[in-house]
Amino acid sequence: MAAAVLMLPLFFILCFFTAPVISWRPWPDSPRNATAAVFEGSKKYEGSSELVKMKYHMGPVLSGNITVYPIWYGSWRTPQKRIIREFISSISAPASRPPSVASWWRTVQQYTDQTGSNISRSVRIGGEKSDRFYGHGKSLTRLSVQSLIKSAVSASTRPLPINPRGGLYLLLTSDDVYVQDFCNNVCGFHYFTFPSIVGYTLPYAWVGNSAKLCPGICAYPFSVPKYIPNLKPVKSPNGDVGVDGMISVIAHEIAEVATNPLVNAWYAGGDPVFPVEIADLCEGIYGTGGGGSYTGQMMNDGQGATYNMNGIRRRFLVQWVWNHLLSYCTGPNALDH
Repeated sequence: MAAAVLMLPLFFILCFFTAPVISWRPWPDSPRNATAAVFEGSKKYEGSSELVKMKYHMGPVLSGNITVYPIWYGSWRTPQKRIIREFISSISAPASRPPSVASWWRTVQQYTDQTGSNISRSVRIGGEKSDRFYGHGKSLTRLSVQSLIKSAVSASTRPLPINPRGGLYLLLTSDDVYVQDFCNNVCGFHYFTFPSIVGYTLPYAWVGNSAKLCPGICAYPFSVPKYIPNLKPVKSPNGDVGVDGMISVIAHEIAEVATNPLVNAWYAGGDPVFPVEIADLCEGIYGTGGGGSYTGQMMNDGQGATYNMNGIRRRFLVQWVWNHLLSYCTGPNALDH
């Protein structure tokens, strides 16, 4: 989910730094069938070729090898880090059992730049930084997120590499850290750093652990909000509701950074200040038939946990993304594959 456009004045960027959520999450002030309002009368929510026009706006995409640099902010346990690391590593693990995370990424790879170069198939984890002492506090603004990234790339010991072409700086905040707008209308976002703050233009994303703050919103469907009666949560595949909920948001942001790193490449709609990107269109859709408040058809393992994709060793629940060649949301667990 990105938020603004390169040429706008800084004050305007700071005021309108969030893109709209198009598909459904259980936001407190949203109707349960929010997606229906977007797709009007369409009954096939994961297929709407007449109503959605994903366009290329001539900006760069991440066509070279992609390196994700995790920044662990706050208190993180080793098992939690392992879940997230394996998901990222699974993006470039084609030998995983189908339906796989690598197969999900193939839809993202179909997007190209103006030279015809596709999004890279190579996504790997690079250097990592940790700040378990909350060096920027426990309440972060959008600008302090950039200051935190600056700290990571300019640290006196083992700074993260400066990689503006293929780097993706992934800030992950623990469950006791609040980031501006978290739980109100965002679970994560992506943008690029300002040279005036960081010294470089670097694509980055932030995703927070919602386990203590709003699991019913940002870790849905592993948790459900109390204000929706008769809705039961499903069991998370890795035994950690907050982190399992983060996985789909991380996938969402990585896909959008790859296809729209400077907010001038792939998006739908005519307003670059509020771009509707390839994961926004499919948020909340995890399987065939998904749309509105229905997640779509998912799978269950032998212990009753719900998932829709296999990683290297683990299983994950990951939202689908928009396929601009077919003009509908697709995922590797689609029943018509």
